[in-house]
Amino acid sequence: MSGVAVGDVAPNFTAILQDGSTFDSAALLGKKSLVLFFYPKDNTPVCTQQACAFRDAYEQFVAADVEVVGVSSDSPTSHQKFAAKHKLPFPIISDGAGALRKLFGVPRALGIFPGRVTYVIDKAGMVQMVYNATLAAEPHVRKALEAVAR
Repeated sequence: MSGVAVGDVAPNFTAILQDGSTFDSAALLGKKSLVLFFYPKDNTPVCTQQACAFRDAYEQFVAADVEVVGVSSDSPTSHQKFAAKHKLPFPIISDGAGALRKLFGVPRALGIFPGRVTYVIDKAGMVQMVYNATLAAEPHVRKALEAVAR
């Protein structure tokens, strides 16, 4: 399965957030860039590290007019608890059926675990960065910040 790559127009999508509301990526077009980070599971060590790294850099993304959104297959309730526990200021999409992972072509790690991939999508909907590293947390944030600074 080939995934969304740098230079591609990102697919538009709607998805359910942790508070039950709907996120519509098309609503950002022409307004804000988007950092969309896929991670395997709430409250696991590397996933928590990654989410907290995005939290700690969140103001830098806001200053650059970028929306940050996390994605995993956990339930909205799990995401609510995860976000509250770690004071995450950004929304998290519940992708229980894996439709969004499939749409973006996020690969599985070791063929069995949900992958950890971060996308930076500009205001025009063009993918500017794709970073895939299963066991790394902080580089996802650093590379995303570099991409939005260009």
